[in-house]
Amino acid sequence: MSAPVFKGVPPNMPQLGPSFAAPICRWIFARSGWRMAGQFPDVAKLVVIAAPHSSNWDVFWGLMLKVALRLDVHFIGKREAFFWPLGPLLRAVGGMPIDRKAAHGVVGEMAREFAAHERFWLAIAPEGTRKKVHKWKSGFWHIARAAKVPILPIYFHYPEKTIGFGPLIYPTADGDADMARIREFYQPWQGKNRGTV
Repeated sequence: MSAPVFKGVPPNMPQLGPSFAAPICRWIFARSGWRMAGQFPDVAKLVVIAAPHSSNWDVFWGLMLKVALRLDVHFIGKREAFFWPLGPLLRAVGGMPIDRKAAHGVVGEMAREFAAHERFWLAIAPEGTRKKVHKWKSGFWHIARAAKVPILPIYFHYPEKTIGFGPLIYPTADGDADMARIREFYQPWQGKNRGTV
């Protein structure tokens, strides 16, 4: 018997109310052969990172899963992307525009968002681009550490059409060691156009 496409949502996960779009997205996700692997943690606040990010299809399938499960997950994006008419749509699905030139300001701003909400999940692509990079941006680690929340690694594995969830990683004082551990977790997974370095 094959594993179910969708698994249960734990009670502490931020979740939106019922939506007519949720069953449609569930059908598209399952009909396209995609599935989930692993389990969502029962945690009210955390930083989600997703990799490998090698294609715009990652955004499509990630949003499809988000809407299908009614997950109230926010994500940050460059302010320039929030133009009309795309801007209102991005905000409607959890997008938060930021000025990437003010990196330290973003960490503080996001830490305040975590403090202001009883439940808050923030998703970030640590590679920062669809291109192959050897050094990931560490903003997600700084945000998680400043907000005192764990990091949830999520992977895209296109050969098996899987979006999977790894173990929670709690930031320590050793950012280099934490990053090495995270990068090691991602080694087996292959995105649409590449894996991680």
